[in-house]
Amino acid sequence: MPDLKLPFKLYIDASGDGIGAALKQVQIINDKPVEGTICFISRKIKPTEARYGESQMECLCLVWALGILNGILEGFVFELITDCTTVKSLLNMKTPKRHMLRWQIVIQ
Repeated sequence: MPDLKLPFKLYIDASGDGIGAALKQVQIINDKPVEGTICFISRKIKPTEARYGESQMECLCLVWALGILNGILEGFVFELITDCTTVKSLLNMKTPKRHMLRWQIVIQ
């Protein structure tokens, strides 16, 4: 059970076959920090998404995960863990493609 007073960690990753995320939280158990899993989510990519590049897949993964986990994460601080620097720069893109622009809006 998550402790709503503690920050969350959202791990995301994408591959050629699917996207997935893990929502975790560090809690203190017996005076030691323990990272526990709250939930795992995943899905196969759709045929139209198969044309996306690696960076777009990772951004898609973030937007999809936020949509699924909105009920838990909305209004709370969380740390995003990803191996893709494009996800980190998504909000700063000056002229993103149309679907990336929609994703910027969702993330904000």
